[in-house]
Amino acid sequence: MVSLNRIYTRTGDDGTTGLVDGSRLPKHAARIEAVGAVDEANCAIGFAMLAMEAGHAADLARIQNDLFDLGADLATPGTDFAPSPMVLRIVPTQVEWLEQRIDALNAGLAPLTSFILPGGSEAAARLHLARTAARRAERAITALAAAEPVNPAALAYINRLSDHLFVLARAVNAGGVGDVLWVPGASR
Repeated sequence: MVSLNRIYTRTGDDGTTGLVDGSRLPKHAARIEAVGAVDEANCAIGFAMLAMEAGHAADLARIQNDLFDLGADLATPGTDFAPSPMVLRIVPTQVEWLEQRIDALNAGLAPLTSFILPGGSEAAARLHLARTAARRAERAITALAAAEPVNPAALAYINRLSDHLFVLARAVNAGGVGDVLWVPGASR
């Protein structure tokens, strides 16, 4: 599938980068910003994984793989969002898997009675950092979608991802018991 024997190609020295279809865009283009933001979220998830137990780490590893699929999807311009052997696209079943994981995690949590502050435990803090990176990626993808066609399943996936990371952060915070609650105006 991928074979890299040389990391640098010099093709980006002019400030452009290549897309899956062979076209090139400036590295500051909205499409490239979206791909980069997804990569950043993936890195933050990798950092969070270091503090996870095996089951949650396995789920996050699956998500990391999905984020590479999402990056490939975003790097493939066009209006045909059907996957093929040569074109990676996010598909509804990937979104559904996230929803199932959110529902399973949330079932064991008490309802929120306040907004929560990022923290409580190292694992939860790392997940909240990943959640904010996923939200940044979502903003970049929706900005792209305002100007160019974007796979609707890709938009749904990145939206569910931040929800998943939020609920997982609560779950690893002793089932929500370790959540740090926001106290409005506490420092006045």
